Amino acid sequence: MKLDIAVLSGDGIGPEVTDQAIKTLNAIENRFDHKFNFQDGLVGAIAIDETGDPLPQETLDLCKNTDAVLFGSIGAPKYDNDPSAPVRPEQGLLKLRKELGLYANIRPLKAYATLLDKSPLKREIIEGTDISIYRELTGGIYFGEKKISADGNVASDLCEYSRSEIERISHLAFQAARKRKNKVTLVDKANVLESSRLWRKVVTELAASYTDVKLDFLFVDNAAMQMILNPSQFDVILTNNIFGDIISDEASVIGGSIGLLASASAGNKHAMFEPIHGSFPQATGLGIANPIAAVLSAAMLLEHFNLLEESKLINEAVEKALEYNLTTPDLNDKNPLTTDKVGDFIAHYIENAEEALEKFKNVNLGQSTVM
Repeated sequence: MKLDIAVLSGDGIGPEVTDQAIKTLNAIENRFDHKFNFQDGLVGAIAIDETGDPLPQETLDLCKNTDAVLFGSIGAPKYDNDPSAPVRPEQGLLKLRKELGLYANIRPLKAYATLLDKSPLKREIIEGTDISIYRELTGGIYFGEKKISADGNVASDLCEYSRSEIERISHLAFQAARKRKNKVTLVDKANVLESSRLWRKVVTELAASYTDVKLDFLFVDNAAMQMILNPSQFDVILTNNIFGDIISDEASVIGGSIGLLASASAGNKHAMFEPIHGSFPQATGLGIANPIAAVLSAAMLLEHFNLLEESKLINEAVEKALEYNLTTPDLNDKNPLTTDKVGDFIAHYIENAEEALEKFKNVNLGQSTVM
C-alpha cells in the first residue's frame, strides 16, 4: 500500500516522539513492502513563531491532500503561562479538527500486565482494564459561542449539540462495542445539563438498533470516581467533548504513564493520529520522553487503513519493550533507555524480532547498546 502522510510534529517533545513513530512506520514499510511518503507541516507554537498563525494555510492544505495526519504535540510555556495571549497554539489544533471534520476521538486504554505495579492504583483494581473511549471532538463547549462582558468581569462558553452530531459518534461507539465486550457506557450530566439530556435521549433511541449491545449511563462525576475505583467495569465509554477530554486524561494514570496512550481522530474523509500527552517542554531535547504513545498512534493509523497484521506487529513490539523494561525513565528509573533507543528497539523488533531480542540480552548485561 502507498500512503501519503502529513507529519505535524509540533512543539516540545513532539518532534522527538514523532520521529520514533516514523521510524516504526519505516520498519513496517521495509518488512511488508509498503510505501509511506512523509511530508512535514508547521503547527502550534513553532508555527506562530515562524508565521504568526498556529495553523498556516499551507499546513491545512497539506493535511487535506494527504491520506492521514501524524501529529505530535503543541504548546510552549510562553503561551501556556499567558492566558491573555491573542494567538495560542491550541487554536491551531482546534481549527485543524474542525476543518478536517474529525468528529470522533478514539482513545484506547489498556493495563499492561508487565506494568501493573507502575500504576499509582493497586494491582487488583486495575488488572484486566481494557477501555476504548469515544469522545465527540468538534462540538460542545470548546466550539460554542464565547462571550465576555465589556468590563471583563463576566464570561460564558456555550455548550451546544445537535442530534446529528450525537448520532454519528454514537454509531461508531456501538459498532466498536460489537467487536469488544458489547457494552457502551454513556457519560453525561443529564441531571443538570440540557445538552446532556439530549445526548441521553438520542443515544437511548439509537440503542434500539444495537440490541446485542448493553447500554448503561453514568453521570460524569460518578464516572470519574468509578474510573479509579473499578476501571475494569468499562468497555466502550461514549461522551461529549469536554467530559471525554477530562476522563481520558484521568484514565491515563491507570497504565502507569501518560506516555502510553495513543489516539485516533476520525471523520468521514480524514483521520489524524496522535499521542494524548502534551508538549512536556521541560523534557525537550533530553531524550527522556516516552515515545510509545506516538508509536501506538502509528499502529492505529495502520489499523485505520485495514493493515491489521502490521498494526498487530507494532503492538507486539511495544509489549516486548515493556516486558523487557526497555523504556524511558517514566517507567524505568534504574536503567532507562533514551527516547531514540526505545524507538530503535521497536523498529528492530519489527524487522527482525529474534535479532532485536538477542541485542536486548547484551544490553541487559551491559555489553552493548540497542542497534
